[in-house]
Amino acid sequence: MSDERHIWGEGLATISESGTVLDTWYPAPRLGRIPTGRDAAIVDDDLDRLAAPDDRRAVTIEAVTVEISLDEPAASTSDAYLRLHALSHRLVKPNEVNLDGIFAHLPIVAWTTAGPMHPDDATRLRPLLIRDGIQVQSLDKFPRLTDYVTPQGVRIGDTSRVRLGAYLSPGTTVMHEGFVNFNAGTLGASMVEGRISQGVVVGDGSDVGGGASIMGTLSGGGTHRVSIGERTLLGANAGIGISLGDDCVVEAGLYVTAGSKIRLADEPAAADGSRPIVKGAALSGVNGVLFRRNSLTGAIEAVRREGVGVTLNEALHA
Repeated sequence: MSDERHIWGEGLATISESGTVLDTWYPAPRLGRIPTGRDAAIVDDDLDRLAAPDDRRAVTIEAVTVEISLDEPAASTSDAYLRLHALSHRLVKPNEVNLDGIFAHLPIVAWTTAGPMHPDDATRLRPLLIRDGIQVQSLDKFPRLTDYVTPQGVRIGDTSRVRLGAYLSPGTTVMHEGFVNFNAGTLGASMVEGRISQGVVVGDGSDVGGGASIMGTLSGGGTHRVSIGERTLLGANAGIGISLGDDCVVEAGLYVTAGSKIRLADEPAAADGSRPIVKGAALSGVNGVLFRRNSLTGAIEAVRREGVGVTLNEALHA
């Protein structure tokens, strides 16, 4: 198997008193295999010095070295975290790493201002946490991206809305109401004011409008991987369950799914004045389409369009 389909890293694993591995942080994961002749039991001195118990959270921090195959499913919590780090460090793009069974290796964690801890320990130690000013921010399997990785050239208005495992390209702006799930993200400079679900990628120069939603495979999207091309606008409060090509526009408030009945407004009319109707799946990934709702009949229409779909503010995304 090619070395390029492997990733390895030195990290710090947080382990609860019950023996549950809660997370693993990898400061600098690398493509390839562990170098020949390197002892996997020896880690960087800077990491080794941080390996110590933290009685406040009832955890122990241990240094680890892990190597994974990107084609094999996750085998442990530290393995799963290395996959998420690989995405957020931009070593691999969404859908280029095997994430089968990853949920089984990600325990529910009490994410606190002092770091992860077991939820049972958070309940048991709550009086001491309050005394020390430590707050529980969430109970979830996934942490915030920025607790582990600081992606260069990216703006994030509310870091709690971007999960570890998100892939954010330089020039991306995630506004306060934007959300980016794991194994999802942007392939260029993009504006994100809506929701990018698991498995979804957004192309360079595109805009996901405020309140907009993109259906992912975890939210009823089946096996189809929805994507948005370049210079495409998904209007405010709009949504899609199909892919959009380059230079497309979905008008505000319109939701287009694979089963939506769409009138081809540019096609020649029949003798009775009607125009062809197709399902949304037939237009998935097609470039240069405006999706709109007829203001008189309420019917969804597709219209061919010329030119650039949207132009982002260069200063804003520099």
